[in-house]
Amino acid sequence: MASTLEKYATSEIFDDLHKRLVTIDIAPGEKLKSEELRVKYGCSGNTIREILFRLANVGLVRFEEQRGFRATPNTPEHRRDVARFRIMLEQEAARLSMQRGGIEWESRLSAAHYKLKHIEQRIESDASHASVISLWSDVEWEFHDTLTSACGSTMMRATYRNVYDQFRQQVVSLERDFGRNYFETIVREHETILNAALSRDEEACQQAIYDHLKRNLD
Repeated sequence: MASTLEKYATSEIFDDLHKRLVTIDIAPGEKLKSEELRVKYGCSGNTIREILFRLANVGLVRFEEQRGFRATPNTPEHRRDVARFRIMLEQEAARLSMQRGGIEWESRLSAAHYKLKHIEQRIESDASHASVISLWSDVEWEFHDTLTSACGSTMMRATYRNVYDQFRQQVVSLERDFGRNYFETIVREHETILNAALSRDEEACQQAIYDHLKRNLD
């Protein structure tokens, strides 16, 4: 029983730190102090180190000998790299999903887009959008995850999730000053992806994915 409880607590801590890194509650490049985290989460030092190494394995944290852990820094080179890899994976997974996905996949994709559009339009009309940034992160992932969910490859989906999270960590810090035009554009881009996917137009969907993400290649 004790080991089960410890495992559950470790999972909760991992999930919380993971979300804080992806939503930039912990800024790129910020030092992660093991002792402070141990006190915050009420766990052992070994548990925190294990979790930080797991986060390093998925690319959200960097570890350096004698210097410890810090959130992966935001650099143009890394941002372009993860953007290119995300485009490549998402285009292929979406193509396979269009070939394999049925009506149930279409329904889930439409529902995910409805939620995403609602949140994006709310942020667009509300200057104090900081309060919903975490929710936006969740529903944006839900849309793109659903788009690629019928690809039929567990490895592709797992790899895509890691790349997606690294991408979000890199770009969200640059998108704090969203502005009205930003979300007007994002809403249109997501709708274009949705319409192409539901039409089973593989070429149009892959182009829409590229157009949605190409600004991060500059």
